[in-house]
Amino acid sequence: MKPSRDISRLLDIMQALRTPVTGCPWDLEQDFKSIAPYTLEEAFEVIDAIERDDIDDLREELGDLLLQVVFHARMAEEMQAFDFGDVVQAITHKMIRRHPHVFGEEAARGAGMAKGMWDKIKAEEKAERRERRAALNLSLAEKEGFLDDIPHGFPALMRALKLQQRAAKVGFDWSEAAPILDKIEEEIGELKQAIASGEHKDTEEEYGDLLFAIVNLGRHLKLEPESALRGTNEKFRKRFHYIERKLAEQDQSLGAATLEEMEALWQQAKSEK
Repeated sequence: MKPSRDISRLLDIMQALRTPVTGCPWDLEQDFKSIAPYTLEEAFEVIDAIERDDIDDLREELGDLLLQVVFHARMAEEMQAFDFGDVVQAITHKMIRRHPHVFGEEAARGAGMAKGMWDKIKAEEKAERRERRAALNLSLAEKEGFLDDIPHGFPALMRALKLQQRAAKVGFDWSEAAPILDKIEEEIGELKQAIASGEHKDTEEEYGDLLFAIVNLGRHLKLEPESALRGTNEKFRKRFHYIERKLAEQDQSLGAATLEEMEALWQQAKSEK
């Protein structure tokens, strides 16, 4: 089997991998839950390629992410639930429907999307989803609340942001950033009390409250928490590598260096930026 630019070749490859007896033993063992972590990992690798401005890696990582979609679709097809074509049809239908100012009537294109149109379309989609799932005897009990359709699978910082954004739509929000700083101070105080109590569960809860408040502050400052933390992670990595490199120049290892020596080099790394 040769590579191809045609999506059908990728579908054929996945079918071959999932064919009993002749397929790949590892691929045959997988299910939706076992593949989910890989799907998330591939999505983050796409983001990583973008942030590194590596267009060649981006091409490859997008392919890896596409494979995840094909993998999930193939498993669903084996269950006779849906196939890859159904996935494509669903997203094309959604995109056309959500952009009447592009794909709609001439009047809609000329006037642009009317105020409130997006929310109206989303409401229609939710109603249709409810009807479809009822017809399939699939419960919607877990997604009846205003915030319940924010996916649990999101990274925690992202989900915190989405929950806050959704609540803000109905006015449950701070009016400005300044009071949130006071809230953060309050949460730090409660965290100190929890630490002093020695109760691990309470400490974890207060630590989570503090993180949630910090996400809220970032939202009001127009800062995306995942992006901000990724930037800090990379800054930490570079500064730590500086320590490692300088120690190596002195024929010294990380394990042999004292904390004071590493801290001094850390301050040097900060000053060099």
